[in-house]
Amino acid sequence: MLNRVILIGRLTRDPELRYTPAGVAVTQFTLAVDRPFTSQGGEREADFIPVVTWRQLAETCANYLRKGRLTAVEGRIQVRNYENNEGKRVYVTEVIADNVRFLESSQSREGGNASGGGNMPEPPSYGGGGRGNSGNGGFSRNNNQDPFSGDGKPIDISDDDLPF
Repeated sequence: MLNRVILIGRLTRDPELRYTPAGVAVTQFTLAVDRPFTSQGGEREADFIPVVTWRQLAETCANYLRKGRLTAVEGRIQVRNYENNEGKRVYVTEVIADNVRFLESSQSREGGNASGGGNMPEPPSYGGGGRGNSGNGGFSRNNNQDPFSGDGKPIDISDDDLPF
């Protein structure tokens, strides 16, 4: 069985950072992802997909992501349900992200970001490690620098590093 999703889109608003009663950081935001076709009227349509991040990844997203930023999200789809105040069962489908990549710098967008800064350093990408019982645990910093950015210099790879 496989439950894996990769999305690229723009944030519809700044991420919301909250903490659980146990002190675990959780961030929610919505990603607008263009559909690969146009409507009958020739207009582009988009899907608005809710995304949730946990722990260090949540804090990083809250610190660096802003409305309108182009972002890649990798994770899994989760469907949860609860009973609302009126006694009706409500189902929520969301992406639980374990890797978020910031695809454009804050300086590359005209007009800067919502905080008016534009001077923030670009953060490394963060990813997740193993998962706890809830499926949200075990996130850790994962510095994903491009190993092939050697300015055209040869790369020495031993036979032990090859997967075949």
